[in-house]
Amino acid sequence: MHIDFILAAPIVFLSVMATCAMVIDALKIKGNSRTTFLFSIYVLIGTTLLSVLTFAPHSHFSLIALLHNFNWTPAPETIHSSLSAFKGMLTTGGYGSFFDVIFALGGIMTILAARPFLESEKLEHPEFYTLILFSVAGMMLIAHSANMLTLFIGIEVMSVCFYILSGYVRTNEKAIESSLKYFLLGAFATGFLIYGMALIYGATGSMDYHHIAEVTYGEIRFPTLLLIGVGLITVGLAFKTAVFPFHQWAPDVYSGAPTVVTAFMSTAGKAASLAAFIPIVQILMPSAMGYDGGNKIQLLFAVISAITMLVGNISALAQKDVKRMLAFSSVAHAGYLMMGLVAGNGAGVTGIMFYSASYLFMQFGSFIILSVIERSGQKDFSLEAFNGFSKRHPVLAALMAVFMFSLAGIPPFAGFFGKYYLFTAAIEAGFTWLTLIAVLSSVISVYFYIGLIVNMYFKESSDQELESNTGLSAISLVISITGVIVLGLLPSSVLSLAQAAFGIH
Repeated sequence: MHIDFILAAPIVFLSVMATCAMVIDALKIKGNSRTTFLFSIYVLIGTTLLSVLTFAPHSHFSLIALLHNFNWTPAPETIHSSLSAFKGMLTTGGYGSFFDVIFALGGIMTILAARPFLESEKLEHPEFYTLILFSVAGMMLIAHSANMLTLFIGIEVMSVCFYILSGYVRTNEKAIESSLKYFLLGAFATGFLIYGMALIYGATGSMDYHHIAEVTYGEIRFPTLLLIGVGLITVGLAFKTAVFPFHQWAPDVYSGAPTVVTAFMSTAGKAASLAAFIPIVQILMPSAMGYDGGNKIQLLFAVISAITMLVGNISALAQKDVKRMLAFSSVAHAGYLMMGLVAGNGAGVTGIMFYSASYLFMQFGSFIILSVIERSGQKDFSLEAFNGFSKRHPVLAALMAVFMFSLAGIPPFAGFFGKYYLFTAAIEAGFTWLTLIAVLSSVISVYFYIGLIVNMYFKESSDQELESNTGLSAISLVISITGVIVLGLLPSSVLSLAQAAFGIH
């Protein structure tokens, strides 16, 4: 068996299985949707296991070591130490595998939570599950990219799936509008992205990250082209991450798309965009800054991060609809995550990884609860609609309260430690002023997060009680609440994994 296929086993496996799911869809047999549903769940579980087994390829507990016992591969210690596959196009193990687990878990929770919604709306078609598989495959390709070409392919695979999923409910005008907005603005942002890549290629003669770094640290003929190229790539990725001033699409798309799809896009999709940013910052930015006469690019990132946090939280403060409130707060969380990019050190990167995992669970759980409420017949997501929610649905109210506390950054939940690691990384890098703005922004967010809890527990409601059936969504809720609590109580364990991904001890 070729060693490249083993090193990149999670991506290869998921891509092949997603293609098989598409073939199953085309067969049009009775019970096809259920077959694809189960197939997708098993595939993502298998992908998660492969990601864990390829986290440290040289380990004696890796997939290579396991196959070596059957004489199918060479010994782990004999494998080339560069940890790349397919002639350096993909990285293997490390932080890519860490993000793979996040993406696969996001896909599993999405599929489990979506099935009850799709059944209730009579919209369960096999292609929904296939699109989830392909979008996860695109995210994984982004996280493992070592070349701008594979990065672009991964972004486009993920984005095309998101364009379709956001308008999946074709009878809903709001969903169609959100899908069209996302598609048009996404296509515009893609132009910036690919033009930036072209300029970097023109300046360096390569699309490989490491080769670009080697060239730019030496003599370069067109330093201005490099700077412009890095700037254009930053614009393209900033749109995908929904940071200021490229965040305007996010609230409309998130509120118009099916609630479960919104949860997936705002968590796993955001993590994928940050995974694309990390190598750009680590490899391209330092070399570009050498021609900038200082740290102007780093300072620009810091300003964008600060404005994104303030704009996201202040806008969320003005919202009366919970779904739009969470959409705007998602913009603010992109600002928090960018603090790790601003720091540009090992602590910043591991902080991004920890916070991405934490954010997946707390944001996903919040939207799943909204999805359960939506299926019960409640279409109103205004703050007043949640008055007395604790009496109508005590368990869901308790879970929502935990997620709100975590999003607000209140200990001992995962959100607190995620912000703590990002804040300390920024301080270490000398951006104390940015940390102060982040703290102020977090204080603002407490008002609307805790405000929802006040409505649920301390205000009376005259609304008639509606029966809610969580169904398979309960599994996703259990995963989410477990992740929030475990990451809050044992943050050092996940941080150690994140640090191991970069060889930090």
